[in-house]
Amino acid sequence: MSAVATAADLLGSLLLLLGCGQCLLGVIGMLRLPDVLSRSHAATKPQTLGMLLVLVGVGLRLRDGIDIGTLALVVFFQMLTGPVASHLVARSAYRTGQIGQRDLIRDDLDAQLSDDDETADGPLAGG
Repeated sequence: MSAVATAADLLGSLLLLLGCGQCLLGVIGMLRLPDVLSRSHAATKPQTLGMLLVLVGVGLRLRDGIDIGTLALVVFFQMLTGPVASHLVARSAYRTGQIGQRDLIRDDLDAQLSDDDETADGPLAGG
């Protein structure tokens, strides 16, 4: 094995270890944090970063074109779906009243929802 391959394997192993640790911290945060918004944060940010570190580490270990392409697709879909799903969970928790007003510093969604309620009472509401 060449020195470059050995260095890539060592860096890949380090990234795998860091990614697994980051994912573990995200899981601990999901279990320990008190409310939906905090858990949503712990489910998204550390998990996404941990998954990216793991995938880059695997890519450095595999070093094959088809494998790198597959890992790039996994990274793309992880970056696309993780934050969106977390946002939708937090928004549905807000709409169902599981998030109290005292937990929020700034509430931009309240004005949007009150505007939606006014348009729902308009002439097309069947009124």
